[in-house]
Amino acid sequence: MRPLEGIRVLDFSTLLPGPMATLLLAEAGAEVIKIERPGTGDEMRTYTPKAGSDSVNFALLNRGKKSIAIDLKAPGALDRMRPLVESADVVVEQFRPGVMDRLGLGYAAMQRWNPRIVYCAITGYGQSGPKVDIAAHDLNYVADSGMLSLAAGSDGAPVVPAALVADIAGGAYPAVINILLALQRRQKTGEGAFLDVSMSDTLWTFLYASMADGLIEGRWPKPASQLTTGGSPRYNVYRTKDGRFLAAAPLEQRFWTRFCEAIGLAEEWRDDARDPAGTRRAVAARIAERSAAEWADAFHGKDVCCNLVASVEEAMQDPHFRARGLFDRRLALDGRTIPALPVPIDEAFRGAAVEEGYCRLGDANRLVGEG
Repeated sequence: MRPLEGIRVLDFSTLLPGPMATLLLAEAGAEVIKIERPGTGDEMRTYTPKAGSDSVNFALLNRGKKSIAIDLKAPGALDRMRPLVESADVVVEQFRPGVMDRLGLGYAAMQRWNPRIVYCAITGYGQSGPKVDIAAHDLNYVADSGMLSLAAGSDGAPVVPAALVADIAGGAYPAVINILLALQRRQKTGEGAFLDVSMSDTLWTFLYASMADGLIEGRWPKPASQLTTGGSPRYNVYRTKDGRFLAAAPLEQRFWTRFCEAIGLAEEWRDDARDPAGTRRAVAARIAERSAAEWADAFHGKDVCCNLVASVEEAMQDPHFRARGLFDRRLALDGRTIPALPVPIDEAFRGAAVEEGYCRLGDANRLVGEG
């Protein structure tokens, strides 16, 4: 038995944060029902690349779910939705504050119908504060939190993050954590909960070192100035002779000593505390003298915390990830299958079915007396 079997989730969210959160719940056994607009559905259905009528992005994020296509503003829509709300355990939505209330489906209304409901609202700036109604995306939240200022390119300008940190780490994951906590409390008390998940709030978890430096020592960090933001030669990316890149993270002294020996770094630069920038340049010069393959051979079998920067295509072929079974589960599309999106749910909590499809628009409309 998967731990969330018997839990019904109504998902009013679109795009990434909410759908990612409910994907994790679905993989752990929850019945997830997406509530979508008739005709178009979730906007991500229109993204490219496509497999049939829907985007592959949408299919990856909505594997194993069901879909109801209903106009929530239409006459009688609330009457059709009410039995579904009464039977639900969890609601996930990511509209701006007040939108669900105006539809008659806010927490107060749902709580009257179902006092045990766990209602999770994911927003960029939370349910209160001066920025609640400001339109923004992941990059804006990362900028507001100060995180973006810590990653700079060679020209000193902040670098666009390679991942949607706020959406996933600031929105989806905290939503799942708090939903599970609320369900655990409900099991003991019988009470539901309203969960205010703010993506920009949650990004502060990543800034613990910056807060420590600034609040205690008065050294508010500048771009690429901290131990793990590029300020140290022990945690940096270096270009090889053939234009590839080496990720070097020999932070602890034992790793640093082995690393210096492996690259033949001159003794004068091994005390990196004396001149971090100078040591970084000296390391870069040494790494630039050999190809990526030569460095891979030089580091093989040594504990130096170094590896080549892989492309996504290369990473998907990595024997380690293959051996871990990371891509064994499959997503059924129109006439083909591809690896399902790997999710951080232990195999012990997931079902035996290896291959599964995704929700087609309105495929569960029978649940509201349609179709």
